[in-house]
Amino acid sequence: MGESRHALIIANDTYEDQGLEQLRAPGHDAEALSEVLGDPQIGDFDVEVIRNASAQDMRTSIEAFFSDRRRDDKLVLHFSCHGIKNESGDLYFAARDTQPKLLNATAVPAQFVYGCMSGTRAGCTALFLDCCYGGAFSRGASVRASQDLHVLDAFTGEKPSGGRGWAVITASNSMEYAFEDAKLTEGSTAKPSVFTHAVVEGLETGDADLKGRGEVWLDDLYEYVFDRVKERNPNQTPSKTTQMQGSMQLAHSRRRRIRVDAEPLPRRVQEALRSRNDFTRLGAVDEVRSRMESQNLSMAEGARQALEAVARDDTHQVADKARRALSDACLRPSPARLDFGRVPRGTAVPRQSVALHGTPLARHCVAHATGKWLQVEESTDGLTVGVDTSAEGRLAGDIVLKGVADDGVVHVEAEVVAPQPDEPPDTKPLDSGQKGPSVTHRPESRLLLAPALAAVALALAVTSVIIWIVAVVATVYAEEGLRVGPEETFAGSAGHHGVIPALITALITATAALVLGAFARRDLSARRKRYTPGAKSATRSMASAAKRCAMPVFVLTVLMSIAYNIVTKHL
Repeated sequence: MGESRHALIIANDTYEDQGLEQLRAPGHDAEALSEVLGDPQIGDFDVEVIRNASAQDMRTSIEAFFSDRRRDDKLVLHFSCHGIKNESGDLYFAARDTQPKLLNATAVPAQFVYGCMSGTRAGCTALFLDCCYGGAFSRGASVRASQDLHVLDAFTGEKPSGGRGWAVITASNSMEYAFEDAKLTEGSTAKPSVFTHAVVEGLETGDADLKGRGEVWLDDLYEYVFDRVKERNPNQTPSKTTQMQGSMQLAHSRRRRIRVDAEPLPRRVQEALRSRNDFTRLGAVDEVRSRMESQNLSMAEGARQALEAVARDDTHQVADKARRALSDACLRPSPARLDFGRVPRGTAVPRQSVALHGTPLARHCVAHATGKWLQVEESTDGLTVGVDTSAEGRLAGDIVLKGVADDGVVHVEAEVVAPQPDEPPDTKPLDSGQKGPSVTHRPESRLLLAPALAAVALALAVTSVIIWIVAVVATVYAEEGLRVGPEETFAGSAGHHGVIPALITALITATAALVLGAFARRDLSARRKRYTPGAKSATRSMASAAKRCAMPVFVLTVLMSIAYNIVTKHL
């Protein structure tokens, strides 16, 4: 069973009790965070948002969220609300109907959340607390707080036995408030809080992918959020505690290019690029271009950056040459569009390959699919793409390629249809990673008309070439016969060597090849959804080859026939 990813966002900005200040940011926090976590290109989480719920509804949703999970599951729970402590120092999360004097009955205890986290079988859990727990605040900031409390104290203990563990990240430490945007004033448009804004920004832009791995890990996200929050508000310090083996992959940085550390050019090459002589700089561009084609990616990236500077700043002639060199670093997937056609539901779909062309630096990229039904694996020459056929419907999506200096997209389409009940069964096992039982699919024997016609056309075209060569040889012998026996006519000598039958046979076979090739292409075009991608490719290749062979034979045979009629009248 594969990994599943679930997120629960709890946002409370409206409170019935007059003693709890109304908050502006939680509603927008929930909206912004749910979009980025639910984006298939970023978090790819199944997101549930609970807003301004009662304490009982919050407890029910939290317990249900952690129940019935598997070790491969990843969970994210986010609170954006008031944090309150009782006289004993216990932490509670405020609900819409919370009464500060009746916290046990009307609020959600932190120990309740801790118990649910400890009991879940999910492999990884990340808990984000955008709440305040006492301390200082800056003028103009709206503060979420209720006396001093160290929030992480409520989430300490032994690592849960059901999975690999959990991590808690808070908006501030025990002596500080978590701030909403200090620029907010009455009547202004709500924005996410400082903390949640940094979380959303790091995931959405991919800037939290600090190591350029194409993935955002929880530890990297915390470092990014810490720096961004301190930059915007020095009085707020996010905190983290971890009871986890390793780290947690939280999202894809699909909007961020892969990074390579650049190696500077040798001094002699740098000096040549700065020379006042245009020819010297043109020669230096060739040298830099050869370095950009190196297997050493750091060397290649340094050369690419140098060429970009030349293309930007040098004279027209030198800059044009640099731009032509840079085109080699472009990401060129081939083909850029894959069509799996109509595929019966549940069948094992043949995989298709995508080659990545260009220099080693150009091919150094990360690939991410925009849909769960797309299966992408790296191969020796590029990518291998498959389609999950467990659900019927029209499928269309992209494989997004992020390279060092360029982006690429491979568009993928398929239509999953119900199996045909009137066709004999042909059971095949599913590929690994596909869901559902073994099913039947229609045999491919009904799909071979166009390839068969194309194959016959190719055979006839090759035959016509051979026969035409025989006719040419026979014509040469007929002409030599006239020299030996001048009393004989050309028509007689040609008839003796079989020129006419050879020409007629070549003309007929070439014509038949062209006709059958045309029928094959027409059938392929009319019923393209009935053919597999392999059958389509084979048909087009054979029909094209048949045309290239038969057409010259047809033309030359006609010309030879005309020439024969003219010659026989004079010889």
